[in-house]
Order: sequence, then structure tokens, then C-alpha cells
Amino acid sequence: MTEKLPVPVVWSEECLLHDPGGEVWLGVRDAGTEVPERALVLRDALAAAGAPEVAAVAYGDEILRMVHDPELIDHLAGVWAEWERAGFPAEWGRDRVVPYVFPTPAMLGDLPGRMPPAVHGRAGRFCYDTMTLVGPGSWTAIRGAADAALTAAGLVSAGERLAYALCRPPGHHVTRAAYGGSCYLNNAAIAAAALISHVGLVAVVDVDAHHGNGTQELFRGRSDVLTASVHVDPGAGWFPHFLGFATESDSSNLNLPLAPGTGDDEWLAAVRRAAAFVAPARALVVALGVDAAAGDPESPLEVTATGYREAGRILSQLDLPTVVVQEGGYDLETIGSLVVETLTGLATV
Repeated sequence: MTEKLPVPVVWSEECLLHDPGGEVWLGVRDAGTEVPERALVLRDALAAAGAPEVAAVAYGDEILRMVHDPELIDHLAGVWAEWERAGFPAEWGRDRVVPYVFPTPAMLGDLPGRMPPAVHGRAGRFCYDTMTLVGPGSWTAIRGAADAALTAAGLVSAGERLAYALCRPPGHHVTRAAYGGSCYLNNAAIAAAALISHVGLVAVVDVDAHHGNGTQELFRGRSDVLTASVHVDPGAGWFPHFLGFATESDSSNLNLPLAPGTGDDEWLAAVRRAAAFVAPARALVVALGVDAAAGDPESPLEVTATGYREAGRILSQLDLPTVVVQEGGYDLETIGSLVVETLTGLATV
């Protein structure tokens, strides 16, 4: 009889309600890869591995508003309704919220940024790219993902050694006051914030193929959170382009950018460095993207399933209570098995 995966999987049906309807990349609307099917594939793979499923509990907004600017929360909660009232779907065929103007420092100079009264102007104040669309079910799903992260953190705070939050949409690109990169709220940061009051020093290790720029910004310089990110080098032309360089590392943050084409050996060496950096922590949040895998459409890295299992084992050796929060991974044929492999490694005692 196959041994069951002893990791509770926190799930919210609400995560399926976000249908971005594609993404606008380089001025053209494409199908996009952050689709509801991702969550179903992961759920099915984890069920087949025997992992027990736990329903996400609905939480209030208190921790969300500690992590993020309340204006961002309010914008995400209400922007679709405003978009509809403004007539963009019915009159103009604009069936998703897409920003088109951005109040960058280069635009504003030393003048204060104002809150535009028009919703289509205001959208670019909170979203920093054109890829991250909002539709009719988005906010419910965004909250469902945050609730999954909080529920997993609650399980670990109550004594579970390891819990996995099947969050969708993902979150690690969200800063305090802006969203982007197909992310809306920073689920990993929310889980970390929930753990701080229980354990003190918390670590976030991000193994998604792309730099966790939002998590870095949210916790940079904090004495109660250590962050480390293993990702493809943004200097080689990869999102988020402006952040994720090794020179941003300091006493509370470690960036480990890797060249396109990097495989298991160098990637695992970086994971070991990240683990050593966060070793003083009392609890761990793993921002788990499996898009560093060979064949994923969103990354040039070449990590194998064996590499993911070994990464889980490396992080398990920290012997810390651990919350795993799902981030990227877009090859529907492989993401389920890759997550199972990683959790199997993390479950190693």
C-alpha cells in the first residue's frame, strides 16, 4: 500500500472564481497561464497522494490590513463593481479591469500623487502592470486564497509541523500598496504575519522561478522576518525586471539570482544558502512556485522533480514549523507531481 502524504492541504472553492480572462502583455491580450485549472490539477494530485484536505476558514481583514495598505484592500474589494457602474463591460466591451496609466515618480516629480476620481485612471495607482486583470469573481477568490494561507498558519500555530495552502491566485509579487505579476494579495506574507505573534522570528523562503519582490518590499529591514528568494536573474530579462538583484541583499534579505538554463545542482546550492540564511528563525513560510521546472512556459530554469523533492528535504532539515503557500507553476501536465514531490521532501522527518 502506498504511503499517504501526511500534509494537510487547505483548500477554498472560492479560489476557482477568479478568471482573469487572459493578460495584456506587450499591448496584446493573450490567453495567459494563471488559470483556474491550475488549482484543480494541484488539488487532484494531492488527493491522489493521500493528503488530507482541510476547508479554509473565513478570517477578517485585520492581518491583511497589517500587511497591505488598507486603500489597496478597499480598491481590490470594490474595483469590479465600480468598473461595471462606469459602463466599461456593457458599453465598451472592456470585460476586465486593466490599467492604462501609471503614476510613476518620473511622471509625478516632486508633486503628490492624487487619487483619480475615474476608476479607469485609479486602476494604475494600485496595479503596476497590464498583466494582472480583475474580473467579476476576482475579489472572492483573492480573499479565499488569503483565508487558505491564514488557515494553514493557524494549523501550524496549533501544533501541526507542516501545512500547505493551495492558494490561487498567487501573491508574492504584491507590495504593501500595489499588485501585479498575476498576484493580488501577498499570501505568503500574510501567513508570515499571522505566525509572528506566535513564534517571533519568521522566515520566508521563496523558490518560485521569479523574484518575490513584494515579500522583499514588505519585510525589508524588519527584525522579525528573514526573507530569501531563489529565482531567475532579472538582469537576464525576466520579471520583475527592476528588482531581485544580489546587491539588494542585506542582514534581513538574501537574493540568489540564477542564470537561465540553471538546473538542479546550482539551484539546490542556492536553496541550501537560503536555508542557512534563515536558520535562526522559529517558523518557516515556503513560497512554493514550481515554475523553475524544466518545460514550464514562464521560466528558463531547468529544475527536475528530483530537485524539487531534494529542496523540500533541505528545508525540512531546518526543523521548523512550516507553512507552504502555493505561488507559480503553469505546466498543467507537471505541476501536480512537482508539488507532491516538494511536499514529500518537506515531510521528511
